[in-house]
Amino acid sequence: MDNPLRYQMTEYDCGPTSMLNAVSYLFRREEIPPEIIRSVTSYCLDCFGPDGTCGKCGTSCMAMMFLSSWLSGFGQAGHLPVSSQYLSGQEVNFSQNGRLLDTLCRRGAAVIRVDLEGWHYVLLTDVRGDMVYFFDPYYRPSPFDDPALQMDEAHPASYNRIVPVRYFEGTGVYALPPPEEREAVLLFNENTKLTEEKTVEYMI
Repeated sequence: MDNPLRYQMTEYDCGPTSMLNAVSYLFRREEIPPEIIRSVTSYCLDCFGPDGTCGKCGTSCMAMMFLSSWLSGFGQAGHLPVSSQYLSGQEVNFSQNGRLLDTLCRRGAAVIRVDLEGWHYVLLTDVRGDMVYFFDPYYRPSPFDDPALQMDEAHPASYNRIVPVRYFEGTGVYALPPPEEREAVLLFNENTKLTEEKTVEYMI
């Protein structure tokens, strides 16, 4: 069955929560090996807070890169038909020929880092026209003041936010970092990934 995506438990675990949500979004519950959960939680929350407490500065880019590589190896070993690629820097953008939109158009998912009063990971699941659909693991009980930042609780297994693409390239809520600091983890279920062989409607 499809699992509803989950919210983070603390102020710091947006990284592992978004990665686990990516797996939940791409695969049904009965397909997911428990090793995925163990590894995601082990590799993330590796940054130390000002007081030296582990995890109180969230998850590092290096940990996300390593986790992306581990997921690819896990898939290549035949444990789950998952593939993953880590992007950084100027490759992370919303241009029409870019890897990010290409991934979403081919039924993949992407975990990216954005600004939400500090750097924060969210899960992108779809793009329709100039609107991006994603799941923000930080629970928010009330709407944004800006009506363009739409909240949606009707699709718990796929998204809870609908935001114009331009916001990601801006300077406010959900803006991407400066180009040299951007990162994204692109993920696919290889059994549901759209290719030219699987559909005549999709063009790379």
